[in-house]
Amino acid sequence: MTHVFHRSAVSTPPRAVSGEGPYIVDTTGKRYLDASGGAAVSCLGHSDATVKAAIKAQVDALAFAHTGFFTSDPAERLADKLIANAPGDLDKVYFVSGGSEAVEAALKMARQYFIEIGQPARTRFIARRQSYHGNTIGALGTGGNAWRRAPFAPLMVDTSHIAPCYAYRDRQEDESLEAYGLRVADELEAELQRLGPDTVIGFVAEPVVGATLGAVPSVPGYFRRIREICDRHGILLILDEVMCGMGRTGTLFACEQDGVAPDIVTIAKGLGAGYQPIGATLCTARIFDAFASGSGFFQHGHTYIGHPVACAAGDAVLHRLVDDGLVARAADLGTRVEAALADAFGQHPHVGDLRGRGLFRGLELVADRETKVPFDPARAIHKKLKAAAFDEGLICYPMGGTIDGQRGDHVLLAPPFIWEDAQIEELVGKLSTAIDRALAA
Repeated sequence: MTHVFHRSAVSTPPRAVSGEGPYIVDTTGKRYLDASGGAAVSCLGHSDATVKAAIKAQVDALAFAHTGFFTSDPAERLADKLIANAPGDLDKVYFVSGGSEAVEAALKMARQYFIEIGQPARTRFIARRQSYHGNTIGALGTGGNAWRRAPFAPLMVDTSHIAPCYAYRDRQEDESLEAYGLRVADELEAELQRLGPDTVIGFVAEPVVGATLGAVPSVPGYFRRIREICDRHGILLILDEVMCGMGRTGTLFACEQDGVAPDIVTIAKGLGAGYQPIGATLCTARIFDAFASGSGFFQHGHTYIGHPVACAAGDAVLHRLVDDGLVARAADLGTRVEAALADAFGQHPHVGDLRGRGLFRGLELVADRETKVPFDPARAIHKKLKAAAFDEGLICYPMGGTIDGQRGDHVLLAPPFIWEDAQIEELVGKLSTAIDRALAA
């Protein structure tokens, strides 16, 4: 019996009791290889001595100081280090406690920015189908994850959704990658014209789409065209790097590989690496200055924003990522993981696509590799795969509804940056067994 309201109302998960590098251990002593970082969170594994020491030292010095009264050394240090490594003109950091909060803050920040500069008629956001931006009402309403949205649709603000950049499914046979990217990017222009550009606040997108599509990066030129369209109409480009940022794709910020810089970017997950709940919303000086010269404050906030212990953890994580070379290691390790997956599954009859960047990888499962026909959703392949993998001692992140919220299955991989070749070999072996078991069930 348990009084915890678990994610499943009909089953209780095993109890985790310790973490050892890339493994989690339960009460029976069973070891699980963490191949998804939970949900792309645990980029440093589960026993990083540097981060643990920073947390303990900060608790001894100061556990909490409300940001309505104080700032703190960890918050200031972390903000300085983030901005020193951020792309473009990003200049200010608003700390929160997680990814959904970071997106919610970004949406409200963007809306208030236009109020501050005298454009209150801008009230709408445009995002993409099959995106995911979090589970608060604002973030969920902005995202395009059909399955997650459905029960709460009556509560959401109206958001427009254009096509994702999903070349595996949507690129035409005679179309180059660049031509495809420009075609789908131009859907933003068409939607702006339909709505009226002066009514739109911003465009929200993941540089590499995570949970809903399974590590789908944009094609070359896509985000540069998106940036051009946003600039032409004076709307904000808001990039959601909650899952794909903080080194996950092989650069600290995922958008660096697309050659663009956002007006606002959200980060979380890997920022705390699982050691503390922390996220952040970064904005340009232009946006911050509108607040400073206008009302003088952001009409938003939560109790635990800028928490000293969380910021101390984030500062230690960022030190490990940047100064200790773990971001560069993620890029190198990602190349090895990609090669191993290609060797094992590149010709698999039911693996239609292998994709991703760095240590952010996805496999799309199909009934027929040649035609790309998905499995019947009634088979719930993704659920069977998750169960089979877990039984094998492998933590991964399968999802269904990849194509349209109903059809399609994929598995997302986001391993810790500390893996060695032995863990890559273990991943391939256990994932292969789990896929075979799921398909046979």
